[in-house]
This record gives sequence, structure tokens and C-alpha cells, in this order.
Amino acid sequence: MKKTFRSIIGISSLFILLFGCDKASNNKSTTSDNMLLQEWEGPYGGTPAFDKMQVADLKDAIVNGIEIHLNEINEISNNTAPATFENTIVAMEKAGSDLDRVFTYYGIWRSNMSSPELRDIAKELAPIISDYSSKINQNDKLYQRIKKVHEDSQTTPLEQEAQRITDLYYIGFVMKGADLDAAKKKRYAEIDKELSTLYSDFSNNVLADEESYVVYLTDKQLSGLPESFVKSAAKQAEERGKKGQYAVLNTRSFMEPFLTYSDERELRKQVWTNYIKRGDNRDEHDNNKIIAQILKLRDERVKLMGYANYATWRLQDRMAKNPANAMDLMEKVWAASVKTVHKEVKDMQAVANKRGDKITIEPWDYRYYAEKVRKAKYDLDSDEVKQYLQLEKLREGMFMVAGELFGFEFKALPKGKVPVFHEDVRVWEVLNKENGELVGLWYLDPYARKGKRSGAWATTYRSFTSFEGKKIVLASNNSNFIKPAPGEVSLVSWSDAETFFHEFGHALHFLSANVKYPKSNSGVRDYTEFQSQLLERWLPTDKVINGFLTHVKTGKPMPQELVKKIKAAATFNQGFSTTEYLASALMDMKYHTTDVSNIDPITFEKETLDKLGLPKEIVMRHRSTQFGHVFSGEGYAAAYYGYLWADVLTSDAAELFEESPKGYYDKEIAEKLVKYLFAPRNAIDPAEAYRMFRGRDADYKALMRDRGFM
Repeated sequence: MKKTFRSIIGISSLFILLFGCDKASNNKSTTSDNMLLQEWEGPYGGTPAFDKMQVADLKDAIVNGIEIHLNEINEISNNTAPATFENTIVAMEKAGSDLDRVFTYYGIWRSNMSSPELRDIAKELAPIISDYSSKINQNDKLYQRIKKVHEDSQTTPLEQEAQRITDLYYIGFVMKGADLDAAKKKRYAEIDKELSTLYSDFSNNVLADEESYVVYLTDKQLSGLPESFVKSAAKQAEERGKKGQYAVLNTRSFMEPFLTYSDERELRKQVWTNYIKRGDNRDEHDNNKIIAQILKLRDERVKLMGYANYATWRLQDRMAKNPANAMDLMEKVWAASVKTVHKEVKDMQAVANKRGDKITIEPWDYRYYAEKVRKAKYDLDSDEVKQYLQLEKLREGMFMVAGELFGFEFKALPKGKVPVFHEDVRVWEVLNKENGELVGLWYLDPYARKGKRSGAWATTYRSFTSFEGKKIVLASNNSNFIKPAPGEVSLVSWSDAETFFHEFGHALHFLSANVKYPKSNSGVRDYTEFQSQLLERWLPTDKVINGFLTHVKTGKPMPQELVKKIKAAATFNQGFSTTEYLASALMDMKYHTTDVSNIDPITFEKETLDKLGLPKEIVMRHRSTQFGHVFSGEGYAAAYYGYLWADVLTSDAAELFEESPKGYYDKEIAEKLVKYLFAPRNAIDPAEAYRMFRGRDADYKALMRDRGFM
């Protein structure tokens, strides 16, 4: 998920770089000949020249882009005319487009095409970018102008969206220490610079461990593994000079299926250990000391402004408002999820005993025996389900859903029509079905590769705005599916299919935007996952199942008998998935509400999880040393709970569709969904927007019902 650069000035610069920037160009040309700074050319209002970008151009482009933007900021702050919305807030919205273009390219390199050379440059740039951010956040003349516009708006309100972004600018500057004295501002800037380097180091260490720890298998070690996995592993081994062997990479997309299907218990333990030990191997890439430094610096920084802890500072502009509210929700769900885990483990141990496996369930066994329980309890074989989950057919199903709910039509562009950064990337036009109007472009980068960070995400290269003429959206989805061997079809798990729909939900949120100003495309962290989580609910609908979940060999749709099994098992393993997530979310909040003066992350993690009562058969979804959401930037710091908060909204909103005779394709509800929850982006307060859609606040009990915890 990402925001415009202007909207997150003062949040971690490295977080910006990870996820890119999307502010619309203001159509002014730069004087630099560096291609990364140049106006985008070609059709569709111009698109990034991904085919021409060179890492060697990056540092110069960022340094020059920073200079250009700071000059623009100085013009605004030194304006002798009384501060108004137009000459201050709108002027801020127009500034910085040259640098935004550079950050679009930088975001691609950092997330999709990293290299040792790029990592070295990123380390050099981190303090430079931090200085730049501080020069804006601590520009008192600029702040006084923003403050004046905000004060005036309290007596003479602006129109709704203008008022909203004025409030966001003002609150953002206050939260970044705009009211501090000179000495405290100086220390604030120093802390930000130190943090920027630490965030970069943390990310690089995790990526280094992902690339370094690969398990190679022989023909005799493939028992239980699906054919599609074996073929992909063979291809990965060959690419690494190990032809005839099979490579299990140290990424989630390889780890999860291996732990689910491999009959080789010791190898499962090795693969699991490599994965959970990322950043925690007591070597040059160890992240423990970095975490301690980050926590101490964050704590010092917020105390400059008088806050008790980092979480209190962070949550004041979120839906939760304060740590107590976030903790209250997590603790309510935690008790139920842990209780469910104990039941799941009991079922798994019984299966192991019946098989004659003389073992006690360990973390590297959980997925393997859970799959056995699934087969026994529901007669549901995940690999059988996978044969109906072809990646390309899933994409077609997502397009159908987008057409039904949002009125979008997708048309594939021929190769070469617009530049892409890798041969795997494809692009579609997105059109309004009703009038044929162009809405934007959708880029898809589906496969894992060296240099690409793990996981799945969505981003924009340009967001919709209309304050300088309509700018169409350039949206992208990025995944790490295992690339099939030549001539083979990419098959994914049910969980991966849900993730595919989830990230497409983010893209639809971008494409649906109907806002005037760039800052309205920013987000509220415990709300922005809601729309994408909600879109997952369309995967198991009849229209998707009957039309697009077809068998890879026979082409026949998924039989109703199998569909019934999937739906019957909908809450299966919810104890595991909820508890491993909540362990990370609770750790995040504990880290940011405790005394960190002498913290040792290894000890703190163990002691905290022991006190919480984390079952021994489970580890955190993201252990501290690899928790990039929290320690490679500040986007999710003290805010990882936001997925659960958004899930409450998701479960509650889903019940509205489920109560309708027309179900998930009810046109009237869909119209309200787009109008109030997708199109406004951050131009309306999220809580207000949800009430406009639902007629009331969300009820957390909907989540408990959804997960079978009631």
C-alpha cells in the first residue's frame, strides 16, 4: 500500500522509497538532462520510461530533485502575500513533481530489482533524504503559513476536500515537531537521519539472508512435494548453477508449500529455521542491535514532543486513536484464537499418532499436519484445489468482479506499447464500461526473482487528481508467485489466490479514486487494508468459481462437491493464521509502549510471547529481526494491528452483502461501496465514510463470527 510523497513527508523516508511515490506531475519541465527527472512521455498522459532507467543516474537525480523541490518550498514559505489555501496548500500540492518521478523509479529498484550496487546507493541516499525531509518539516515559515490557513478554516470552513487536506497538512506538521524549539528541532532532525540509515540497513540485512540461505534437494528428497513445486525448484537450482538439483528459496512463496507437503521432517525443520532466522544469525547481517537502536531513537524523538511513548504519538491520527483501543481489540481476539490453536494442535497430534509418526508437533510440523487434518476432517486436499487455481484464470475472474462492481473493463496492451522494467510485467488499459472513458493502466508483475522483495503489494506510479486537469491512474500489482517451468501453467494455493484478490483490491481502490488533490490519495493505516481485504470475499462466490476456477488439464469448472468442502473448511486453521499474525501485532505494540532504554530484542521477544501465552507450536508471522513492516520504515510501526482493525470493518461490511438476496453482486450495495469506501480515498474521515456506507459503526463481533470464534 502506498501514498503520495507529499502526504508522508515526515514519515520514514525509506518507507516512501520502498513503496514508491504517486503525485501527479504539474507539467513543468526540469532543467536537468538526467532521464529520471524528465517528464514522462508517450500515450496515457505519459508513462515511466522503465526501459531507459540506469542505477548510475539515481543519486544525481535525487540530489537534483531535492534541490528543485526545496526551491519550490522556499518560494511558498517566503511568499509575502497573506497565507491562503491557494497560495500555500495548493502550492504545496503542485510542488515536487520532478522528485516524485525519481522516487517512482527508485521504488521499482528497491522493491523489484534490488542489487548490491543499488543497496550501496540507498545507504548513501538515506541520510540525504532524511535531511531533505527535515528541511521541509522544520521550515517554520512554511508551518506558520499552513497554521494560518488552518486557523482561518476553523472560522470560515473550506469546501470538504480542501478542509480535509488542510487539516492533514496541519496535523502532519505538528506531529513532526513543528512546534518544538530550535534545539529540539535540531535533535529531531538528527534522529531522523540516524533512523533513515538504520531502516536501510535492516532491509538490506533481511534481503541478504533471503538470498544467502538456499536449501538444495536431490531426487531422493522430493517425497510429498507437488509436481509444480518440483519443476519450479528445478528451474531455480539450474539458474544458480545446480542443474539436477532442486532449490528451496528462503522466501514465503517457497517456504509455505514446502512445509505443507514435504514428507522430509528434518528438511522441513531446516527450511523453517532458515526462514524464521532471517536477520537473526549472529553475523554481519544480524538485525538485533539495529532494532534496539531504532526503538531507542523513536522513543527519544516522541519524548521531545512530550508523548509517553511512540505508540501514543503514532495512533493519534488513526482510527484506533490510542494504544489502549488497539490493545483491547487484539486481546479480545487473542484469547479466542489461542484457544482454537490448542484444539488444532490436538487434532494434528491425533493424526500423527494414528499414522504411527512418533513425534510431538513442532512449528515446522504445523502446516504439514494441518494439511493431513484438513484431508481427514473435510476430505479436502489442498493440492487438488490448486489444480483449479490457474493464475491467469484468477486474473480473468478478478477482471469480471471489477466489471460487475466498479464498471471497469480491462484490455491487454501489446508488448512494447508502454515501457516495463522486466519482461514478466504486462500492462492493461482500464476503461469505464459505460462510456468507454480511459480510467488508467494496470501493471502486473507476478513472479518471484532475485532482487525482488518477498510478499505481495500494490503501488501507483501516478494517482488520480483533477486540480490541474484529470490525471489517469497508473497502478501496479506485484507478487512473488513461483514462475512455472516453460510450457507449464502457474498454479497457486487458495491462500495465494486470496492474496491475489487482496492486492487487486488495493489497485481498484487506486483506480476508483475520485478526488481533486494529491494528498487525498494518502491513507489511514488501520483503514487502508479494509478495501483490499474486502475484495477477497469475491473469490469464493459462484460467479468466480463457476466461471474461472477450471481444472488445469480438463478445463472443467470446480465441481460443487469440492466447492462445498472448501466452504465447509472456511474457518479451518483460523487459530493458526490469527495467532501467528496477532503475535506480531502485539509484539509491535509492546515494543512501542515499553521502556526501551536497555532493551534486548531477543530477550524481550521471548519474554513477551511467553507472557502472552503463545503456543509453542507457533512463531510470530514476522519475527522481530525480519519485521520489515515495523523496522524498515515507520509505515506500520505501532500500527501492524491495523490489519485486524480493518478486518473488523471487512467482516462487518461483508455481512451486509451476505444479508442481501442478491449477495455479493447486489448493485445497490456495490454502488454505495464505491461511492463511500473506494472513490473518496482520504478526502473523507474513514470513520465517517464507513458510517455513510453501513449506517453505523462496525461491530467487532462480526469478525469473531467470521473466524468461528463465537
